[in-house]
Amino acid sequence: MKKINLLLGAAVVAVSFTSCKSEAEKNAEVTFDKYEKYVDSVNNIAVADAQANWESIDATYNEQTSNAEAALVDAGDKSNAENRVEKAKAKYAELKAKMEAEAAKATEASANNPANRKQALSSAYFKAGNIGENMDFSWVNKDNILTVYNDFYNEFEKNKDTYSREDFDYIKAMYEALDAHKNTVEKEGLSSKDNRKIAELKFKFAPKFKWERMGAKAEENADAKK
Repeated sequence: MKKINLLLGAAVVAVSFTSCKSEAEKNAEVTFDKYEKYVDSVNNIAVADAQANWESIDATYNEQTSNAEAALVDAGDKSNAENRVEKAKAKYAELKAKMEAEAAKATEASANNPANRKQALSSAYFKAGNIGENMDFSWVNKDNILTVYNDFYNEFEKNKDTYSREDFDYIKAMYEALDAHKNTVEKEGLSSKDNRKIAELKFKFAPKFKWERMGAKAEENADAKK
C-alpha cells in the first residue's frame, strides 16, 4: 500500500510538472506570436507615419524583443523559436535601416535648401541676434558692435575652408549689411578705440575673404568641367 501511494505521488508530481511546463510553453508561444505580429504590423505602416512615431515604435520593439528572448527558455521547440525570433529581428533591422536612410535624405535635403542654409549661416555669424531675411541689424549698437565684428571674423576664420560659392556670396551680403549699419552706430557715439579695432578686423578679413572666395569659384569651375 505504501509503495502504491509513493507511485501515485510521483505520478501526480509528474503530471503537475508536465502541466506547468505545458503552460509555460503556451505562454512562450503567445510571446513569440505577439513579437512576430508586432514586427509585421510596423512594417505595414506608411513610411511617413513610422518616421513620425519612430521613437515610440523603437521603444516598444526593444521591449518586445526582450520578452521574446526571455521566453526562449520555455520554448517547446527551442530551435524553431530561435529561428522565429531571429527572422523577426532581421525584418525589423531592414525596416530600421530604411528609416535611417530616409531620415538622412531629409536632413541632407534640409541642409541643401537655400533658405535653411542662409539661416544656418546667419545664426553662426551672429550668435547674439537674429538678422532675419531682411538683415536687420537694429540690435547692433555702439556697445556690442566690436563683439559682433569679432565674432564674424572668428567664424569665418574657423570655417572658411568649408564654404561653397553660394555661401561666400551670402557671407559677403551679410558683411556689407553690417558695414552699412556701422555708419549709423558711428553717429550714435562709437568710441575711437572700438572703431580702430573694427578697422583692424576689417583689414585682416578683406584679403582672406577675397582669396577664399576666389578659391571656391575655381573649384566650382573645375568640378563643372569634370
